[in-house]
Formats: sequence, structure tokens, C-alpha cells
Amino acid sequence: MIHASGFAKKMNLFINFAKRFCRNRSAVVGLLLLVVVALMAISAPLLFPEDPWDMVTTPFLWPGQDPKFLLGSDIMGRDLASGLFHGSRISLLVGFTATLAAVLLGTAVGAIAGYYGGRIDSALMALTELFQTIPQFIFAIVVVAILAPTVTTVTFALAIVSWPAIARLVRAEFMTLRERDFVLAGISIGMSNFRIITTQILPNALGPIIVTGSLMIATTILTEAGLAFLGLGDPNVMSWGTIIGAGRDALRSAWYITAIPGLAIMFTVLGLNLVGEGLNDALNPRLKNR
Repeated sequence: MIHASGFAKKMNLFINFAKRFCRNRSAVVGLLLLVVVALMAISAPLLFPEDPWDMVTTPFLWPGQDPKFLLGSDIMGRDLASGLFHGSRISLLVGFTATLAAVLLGTAVGAIAGYYGGRIDSALMALTELFQTIPQFIFAIVVVAILAPTVTTVTFALAIVSWPAIARLVRAEFMTLRERDFVLAGISIGMSNFRIITTQILPNALGPIIVTGSLMIATTILTEAGLAFLGLGDPNVMSWGTIIGAGRDALRSAWYITAIPGLAIMFTVLGLNLVGEGLNDALNPRLKNR
């Protein structure tokens, strides 16, 4: 009965959260955009089983000119639709993986700094400020250039430049929550610091972390596209940035090569931002009755 009651309570909380999220029409639109992009990534091997790097038609085939290649072809005669669908897999993979790594690292640093304070806080925040003094995009370029451009190194570079923002957010949340009564009660009954951090404070700080993480995915996708545009993407995989970079030399004569993946990035980033705002509204207790 206790387990059933706990499950029912969790389901009720989830339903209330879903209702608050769905009240934000912009957030629902953003979620639909992300579902479309996710379906593109999932269906890419089924709809386009061939290698997106294959030259399958004449170069500079405009969208709609040939029914077999609805989005046209690029400067090398590669199918743009195939590249767009396969590219969504890499862009989403890098964006989500880099953000997850940055959130985990930033949360760990921010939690330790905010909970313990003192010299530990000063040392960790000094390290965070050191990373923040370097422009993120330039830092990412340097890291990828040193390690050689691969999906792994690009993901690593994006995670390294993104974690300080999460660390500062989590530190502020922990400094606020560590003086609450439920934390003091945990200390009084002999809970370990690790248990207090993971079971008492962190769950109450998840709202801002989730919202910030959803917005950070959009930033990492844009940064990955920028790196690929500059030729610092993995040359063995197709991404939206790779397509844009390949079409920059024909921007005047065949602008559609850069416009199509550019629109895909724009709608993906827009969807992530709208979902982030919806999560903020749904998770923020001050906005529950809005």
C-alpha cells in the first residue's frame, strides 16, 4: 500500500507538471518541432539507407527540380535530403552528449562549492572563472584543433566550455538551500554529506538545472555547426554544419545548400528554447498558478 501510494503521488505530480507545461502553447509548438527533428534522426537509415557522402546525381540540382531528390543536391552531387536527415543524428548526438557531460561536471563542481563553502568554494570558483575568461567559441576551436576534429573531441570541447555556467547556477542554489530546515534536520540525525547533497539538496535544485540544460543544448548545436562550418568538424560524418560549410563557396549561385540546413538548425534551436521556457514555467513554483 505504501509503494502504491508513493507511485500514485508521483503520477499525480507528473500529470500536474504536464498540464502546466501544455498550458504554454509556445512550449507545445517547440516540443512538436523537436519531435519532428527526432523522427528525422530515427528514420534516416530507413529513408536514406545509402551513404550521405555518395555522389548520386548532378551537382547544383535545385530543390524540386528532380522528384527523386526533393531538396536538390550540393556542389558534389550529394543528396541534400539524405545529408539533412543523417546530419540531424550527429547534431543531436553532439548537442545532447556535450550538454549532459557539461551538466554532470558543472553540477558536481557547483554542489561541492556551494555546500562546503570556504576555501573549497574559493578554489573551485577560481577554476570556474579561469575557464570563463576565455571566449567559449575560441576555446572550443583551440581544443578541437589540438586534439584533431572528431565527434568525440568536438563533444569534449563543447562540454569543457559549457560547464562553468552550470557550476555557478548550482553553487547559488546550494548556498540558498543548505540553510533550509530539512537540510539542518538531515545533519542533526547524522546523515553523511554525500547523502545530504544527493538526496536532500540536489532534488530541490533540479528545476533550474533542467531548464538551463535544455537551453544549453541549443547553444552546443549552434557551436558544433560553427566548428563544422570552419572545417573543424569530423570529416568522416555528416552534420548540418558540414553541409553549410560545403555550400559556402557556392553561396551566391546555390544559396539553398546553406539555407536548408540553416533552417533545420534554426527550427531545432527555436524548439529547444521554447521547450526550455515551458519547463521553466512548469517547474517554477511561483508560476504554478499563472
